[in-house]
Amino acid sequence: MTTWRPTAGLVRACLLGLGGTAGGVLLGQQVLVVLAAPFVLLAAMGLLHRPRRVPEVRARLDHLRLHEGQGTTSRLVVDDTDGVEHVVRVAGRAPHVAARPAHGAVGSLVADGLPVLEVSPRRWGRRALGAERVALTGAWGGWRLGPVDLPEQGMVVLPQAAPYDSHAEVPQPDGLVGRHRSRRIGSGTDFEGIRPFTTGDRLKRITWPVSLRTGALHVVTTRAEQDAGVWLVVDALRDIGVSGGVDGAASSLDLTVRAASALADHHVRTGDRVGLLVLASDAVRVPLGAGPRHLQRLQGTLARVRAEVRSTPPERLDLGAGAGSVVHVLSPMLFTPLVTATASLLRGGTSVVVIDTLGERPDDADPLSLPGLAARMQRIERDDRLRMLAALGCPVVPWHGPGTLDTVLRQLARRARVPKVRAR
Repeated sequence: MTTWRPTAGLVRACLLGLGGTAGGVLLGQQVLVVLAAPFVLLAAMGLLHRPRRVPEVRARLDHLRLHEGQGTTSRLVVDDTDGVEHVVRVAGRAPHVAARPAHGAVGSLVADGLPVLEVSPRRWGRRALGAERVALTGAWGGWRLGPVDLPEQGMVVLPQAAPYDSHAEVPQPDGLVGRHRSRRIGSGTDFEGIRPFTTGDRLKRITWPVSLRTGALHVVTTRAEQDAGVWLVVDALRDIGVSGGVDGAASSLDLTVRAASALADHHVRTGDRVGLLVLASDAVRVPLGAGPRHLQRLQGTLARVRAEVRSTPPERLDLGAGAGSVVHVLSPMLFTPLVTATASLLRGGTSVVVIDTLGERPDDADPLSLPGLAARMQRIERDDRLRMLAALGCPVVPWHGPGTLDTVLRQLARRARVPKVRAR
């Protein structure tokens, strides 16, 4: 309804006022005229204050890009409020979006300000707020415009910025910036040791206290300052469990995406180059990069992750991580092709860490029923895969937030310093 129409109250006031006045005059009953006088006044004021223009109504969000758990305000914009006295808006409910008021209906006088809705996305991804209906009422309640249908409003919800920090160094840093120590001797500020002077050493590297004490020239050696190439492999082939949002139970894909976001934020803040590979029916690869803009690109890619229930996993996977980088595989490890690709990286000398994101899954099914037997068989196969990876030297760590990878990365860093013997 895009035009102003008289309300039922105005129509009723006109009929009662006209009927009462006419009946009092025709029947000579003054009491009828007196009783009809208020209705005549209401009808006259309603007709007198009829709005002349049809305003344009639209809704606007204060923020179109949020982290899950944060909130924003949906505001109503009316280009012309002349003649408008009251506004009512009713919004439909959207999945994984909390609203205040919870029922989504709010109204107010124009003099007090247009009504607003406070919304808070409770899960990452692209969220569409429910479609709205808005009704405008003129002065004296005589005219109404609407309900006007407003389309859904979309927003991008980034994964929750979970607190994560690690004090362990990356096993094989490979680059020229960043804070992680390199195994290669070079120009830097990180002290490595003292050795005798040889031809080609810089004179400014000479340590005179040691040289005078030993009677021979000695120089200080340092480690090159390098950044680490970190690849995040996100398994989005399946979503195990039911997501309860940021305040409820987490599905496997929730844990995977939130853990990847926390790792990306940590490594980018420390100056490392981070790349992302999303394993899905339409795989997405984000090349290595650094900086705040690259972090926004990574989080935006994670927010677009979708798990298709009927997607068929590919028979062969190419993780494509280069030498000198560390690969974090975030997955419940339920598919053989991903296990095979991880094992291939291990045999190629790449540092790989498998982060188990299956989480704690309650076993509600009857163990003697077909779903219960299928779940047990799947769990047994998964445990066998994890044991095979552990036998190859790949650490498997369940994700539990800050400090998850400290011990594992220290072990990998010590292993990377051990000389490797290769048969020819």
